Amino acid sequence: MPIKKYKPYTPSRRFMTGLTYEEITTSTPHKALTNSIQRHAGRNSAGRISVRHQGSGHKKLYRQIDFKLNKIDIPATVETVEYDPYRTAFIALVCYADGERRYVLAHTTTKVGDQIINSNTAKPIPGNRMEIGMIPTGLMVHNVEMIVGQGATAVRSAGASALVLSQEGEYTQLKMSSGEIRLIHKKCSATVGTVSNTDWNQVTIGKAGRSRWMGKRPTVLGSSMNPVDHPHGGGEGHQSVGQRKGPKTPWGRLARGVKTRNRKTTDRWILRTRAGKLQG
Repeated sequence: MPIKKYKPYTPSRRFMTGLTYEEITTSTPHKALTNSIQRHAGRNSAGRISVRHQGSGHKKLYRQIDFKLNKIDIPATVETVEYDPYRTAFIALVCYADGERRYVLAHTTTKVGDQIINSNTAKPIPGNRMEIGMIPTGLMVHNVEMIVGQGATAVRSAGASALVLSQEGEYTQLKMSSGEIRLIHKKCSATVGTVSNTDWNQVTIGKAGRSRWMGKRPTVLGSSMNPVDHPHGGGEGHQSVGQRKGPKTPWGRLARGVKTRNRKTTDRWILRTRAGKLQG
């Protein structure tokens, strides 16, 4: 999707960019598939901030996306391609042959009138979904199911895709967008193609107010704070981390480069980590 630039009639407009939204065909969502979600501005049940930098933001409706995709062997027609304020990718409203409508993630070439289907006998073309064991090697996939019957949980953000490397035994070797190579059971489903809105990360926000529209409150550097508020605080002007072992979080724990992954039970399915290290 082309990126548009704005005329610099104000200082904040000078470097601001945005998407053209050429693929979008309607601005009104399907009412039966929407609901409102109460926002808490990062606060817990006691009213205390538990997630920083959240609050404000434009009013928006949540679109109910079908990640189960359990309508097998029933063809569907794309009726609209829409913007979703709750995710980076675009979505498509599809109407199945039995009359039911659902929202699904749109791929890069989704157009109104396209026919898609979830079937192991379908052609491996963008938009069609099938068991990953039926997809030829060398194709890009998205909306990947990690556990059989769970529904799609991986490779769902804008521009994301995973590469089918090989089919061996009961498992498929899948190279994720992070570089990680993982084993996925062949009975898990995946959709052929790449997720839409590939240029979403090329947009320059341009001004602080635009971040506030998206519900992001201001972030302040730790080195700009007082020592009582942050381990990096204090001193005249901006300071380095000094005699500390490394950068710290506001609560004194080590930051940057610290391993946070603790799901050791799934290590056996990872052949190569995103850092390029062989597992096992």
